[in-house]
Amino acid sequence: MHLFRPIAQWFRKWIDRFGPARRLTIVEGDSLPAKMPFRDLVLAQDDGEDWSVGMKCPCGCGRTIELLVIQEAKPRWDITVDADGLPSLNPSVWLTSGCKSHFWLRRGKVVWV
Repeated sequence: MHLFRPIAQWFRKWIDRFGPARRLTIVEGDSLPAKMPFRDLVLAQDDGEDWSVGMKCPCGCGRTIELLVIQEAKPRWDITVDADGLPSLNPSVWLTSGCKSHFWLRRGKVVWV
């Protein structure tokens, strides 16, 4: 089974580069839903205030990544959405445990570091 892991990783990175861009869905509340979409991002808003953004790890490990966007949080991320509805995150996402993925999200596309 380990022979297929590099092929799967290559395929995911190819899809991230050439496939459709990720989109943003907004949910009401201060936490992410229990069931996350496969590719898209989810922004949790409570009374119009952004709390956190979440997504499944793009490496395919299945981990849900939650990034705080509320002003008081440290560390915190900024999420912007362009005129086409494509989300970007700043700074990069760097997981220090598990799969240790490190990437930028720019205009809905994962850019691996």
